[in-house]
Amino acid sequence: MDVRGFAGSALPRLPHTLRILLENALAAAGDEQADESARLLLERARGGRPAGEIAFRPGRILMHDTTSVPALVDVAALRDAVAERGGDPASLNPVLPIHAMIDHSVAVDRFASSDAISFNMKREMARNAERYRFLKWADRTFENLTVFPPGTGILHTVNIEWLSKVAVRDPRDARLVRPDTLVGTDSHTPMINALGMLAWGVGGLEAEMAMFGLPLTLALPKVVGVRLTGRLRPGVMATDLALVVTERLRRHGVVGAFVEFFGEGLGHLPVGARAAVANMAPEYGATTGFFPIDRHTLRYLRTTGRDEGHVALVEAFARLQGLWAEPDSVPDYDETVEIDLDGLATTIAGPTRPQDAQAPAAVAAWAETRPDTDGALPPAAVAIAAITSCTNSADPRMLVAAGLLARNARRLGLKPPPWVKTSFAPGSTVATRYLERAGLLSDLAAVGFDVVGIGCTTCIGNSGPLVPEVEAAVRERGAEVVAVLSGNRNFSRRVHPLIENGFLCSPPMVVAFALAGSLRGDIGHRPLGRSGDGREVRLEDIWPGEAEIDAAVTAGLDSGDIGRSYGEAMDSPDWAALDAPSSTRFPWDPASTYLRRPPFVERGRVRQPGSLVAAPLIVLGDDITTDHISPAGAIPPEGSAGRHLQGQGQDARDLNVFAARRGNFEVMLRGAFTNRNAENLLCPEARPGETVTLLDPVPVPAFEAAARMCEAGHRLVMVAGERYGSGSSRDWAAKGPALLGVEAVLASSFERIHRSNLIGMGILPLRLPAGVHVSALGLEPSSRIEIDADPAAIEPGAAVPVLIETDGRETRFTAHALVDTAQECELLRHGGVLPFMLNRTTHAKPARKAV
Repeated sequence: MDVRGFAGSALPRLPHTLRILLENALAAAGDEQADESARLLLERARGGRPAGEIAFRPGRILMHDTTSVPALVDVAALRDAVAERGGDPASLNPVLPIHAMIDHSVAVDRFASSDAISFNMKREMARNAERYRFLKWADRTFENLTVFPPGTGILHTVNIEWLSKVAVRDPRDARLVRPDTLVGTDSHTPMINALGMLAWGVGGLEAEMAMFGLPLTLALPKVVGVRLTGRLRPGVMATDLALVVTERLRRHGVVGAFVEFFGEGLGHLPVGARAAVANMAPEYGATTGFFPIDRHTLRYLRTTGRDEGHVALVEAFARLQGLWAEPDSVPDYDETVEIDLDGLATTIAGPTRPQDAQAPAAVAAWAETRPDTDGALPPAAVAIAAITSCTNSADPRMLVAAGLLARNARRLGLKPPPWVKTSFAPGSTVATRYLERAGLLSDLAAVGFDVVGIGCTTCIGNSGPLVPEVEAAVRERGAEVVAVLSGNRNFSRRVHPLIENGFLCSPPMVVAFALAGSLRGDIGHRPLGRSGDGREVRLEDIWPGEAEIDAAVTAGLDSGDIGRSYGEAMDSPDWAALDAPSSTRFPWDPASTYLRRPPFVERGRVRQPGSLVAAPLIVLGDDITTDHISPAGAIPPEGSAGRHLQGQGQDARDLNVFAARRGNFEVMLRGAFTNRNAENLLCPEARPGETVTLLDPVPVPAFEAAARMCEAGHRLVMVAGERYGSGSSRDWAAKGPALLGVEAVLASSFERIHRSNLIGMGILPLRLPAGVHVSALGLEPSSRIEIDADPAAIEPGAAVPVLIETDGRETRFTAHALVDTAQECELLRHGGVLPFMLNRTTHAKPARKAV
């Protein structure tokens, strides 16, 4: 669509992300929402600051196994419901292309061994065969869905290396070229914006709307420009930049904003480095972090095997449509932040938040405060050292730097101490090919970093068991250990349920900390160990030089690796051998512990928002992440979910992880809020996942208390502090509360994707006014919370009166409904996305509110 012709001389004022949204609107010209979107964006280009809704129609959808399974389980259940209402179940079929990667399920059961990858992948297939059969059924049954077998790679790495086109021909008219756009059911979807594409993460519920052709609506976003100057100094990695950007933008405040990077510093950042920064967008709170198209984009496309004709098409299209990065052009940003690349140094984030960036010396000072509780381990011992995640393993320079550091350590005879669990899980087999070609794969293996799998592994919590002596020291003697990883999140107990503290750093720094074995002492100055002849070895002795890195990257990269790697992965014999049904409706097995038909659209369960008098079910503080609400890691056998599974005949020694059980609502309901750090302020001394209510004055599991309260006719709400729902995009952080009967959540602030997921489940998000914090409300189980939210009056940003009564004390204030668009209001009136889709398919009206 002719963006330049439509906007004229005003186009250079419009940020690049909004230019892509404008093109998206013009492509749907004639649709009322699209025309209004184009009008708003033109006004913005002309210097206005209009308020309104933008309708976005992505070109495709990206998913992974632990988000695609629950989403496709929802669709399978909707097909059943349509059939039961006399409709055609096959009418529910995705209209957009969907790419679903199986990447989140491989665990590090075996490490530091040449057969680790084959062993771990066999364990993965055995553990998850039932889920994988379901995904294969979906691949056979749904048009436009392609499922990629285990071992293909992490979805964001596969997307940037192979799937992304940047510019695509319009399927309706091959003469037209359009931007390649997408949404993904993983919060780190913005990684692809390193190529100049526009994408962001959504919850599975939003993805379900998009897959059936509904536009995604959002308030016209604020756009924050980040001016980059200078260039990174030798020894400073892209991870260091990503962590500094995360810290600076969290401090600045960009939640829900679009972030664009510009300035002369872009010319010194290749796409691999940009990917590390764009990937961290959810960590700095933005909807998306975007780099415009330039010569680095074209170079990356060539390096990854795109043909010259397509590369030429991308360049011509970008220049014609005003999407090419012009170094002297500065769009009209709402706000601007400046970062000088010259001033950056080695950076580490921790111990529990990715925005807590600090220098190595500060980490060492933190380690000095850790108690010496176990003589067999040093204080702040490194129990896990993992080169992992899409964030850093997509940048060849960083993996090559790690390999060169490992080579230098190997030559001097250095190895990690025996308590360190080491692992290397690249985002695709492309990395293993260029590292092997550069002669570095064996060097990594020599210091314990054998390839353990192709997938997310430790980053998502699939770190497997600790070294037995370490686990005994933690469980029996209270030893404090840490994890060090090249990942994107370090929330408490995310990486492993026994590890409270985690630190994020670049891949070569992961190797360095593994060799050191502890965080005690400044890693930049302390000895890492002794060489074979007894000399002390420090980090500077083994850190590779820039020329050495450049030479190894040049020696390793081969554009033909892309086709070879992904061709082999797609021909997986294990996947081909997997049997799966081919029926239109999925044949549910009532004995299954992985896949159960969810009750979200059962008659009588669907609620609409409305005025209500409720009791608090759970009260939480600040920085409650989706990991706290709905854990992804190992299912503890002693917990409610673990006991439930054992009652179904499952082996207590191998219950798998919560992320693998998201197709079973009974397990997920019992796992809600069971993270040890999800302290319920109604009963701080209770065990994780327990609460007290009017009917249960003694702590009981929340799902039991909620069931009794709802059965007795009580309405339920939750209350929380700042940044509620940060972290992963998992929709189960909203589905769990919905199954508990929660109708509204009051919080000081909400993270973007979780707010959307709450609405998708029919739960009203209410922002507490400034000066009213959960800690000052004095809530008790007997508190009476009256919310005046008439369904007919719910509109974007509506003021909602709230009255709280506790022991005769009254607190009145006005909250604000964090509902951004008219479409979100409509979803709430239907009771959420799933009832909306069912009613739309069967032409039914919104369900009446359950009494």
